[in-house]
Amino acid sequence: MLQSIHHIAIICSNYQRSKYFYSEVLKLEVIREVYREERQSYKLDLAINGQYIIELFSFPLPPSRPSRPEASGLRHLAFSVANLENVIANLEKQGVIAEPIRTDEFTGKRFTFIADPDDLPIEFYEI
Repeated sequence: MLQSIHHIAIICSNYQRSKYFYSEVLKLEVIREVYREERQSYKLDLAINGQYIIELFSFPLPPSRPSRPEASGLRHLAFSVANLENVIANLEKQGVIAEPIRTDEFTGKRFTFIADPDDLPIEFYEI
């Protein structure tokens, strides 16, 4: 029935700041960017390694997303990485500080979290 995840939609409060974060800090590829006048909304399509993965939206005055304490709904966005130290070092060069590295008690794999400009938790999971 299901084949794969098609994309993830993220609504941001400051489009230019989030566009910079996802395209320049995380280095996701911009596929297309459109402004939808009738909605006063930008839509930015982003890819990782050529695979369409994120739709970044802006809307006028979106409500804040509860993040902490843990709120019901989707928890976070996770990216697999080959080398956690390299990712953390690259993020730190751009002023993004990662949480301390933790180890998954079930898989033994290492991971860490950062937050996007709207405090959406983003995980980097070493494979």
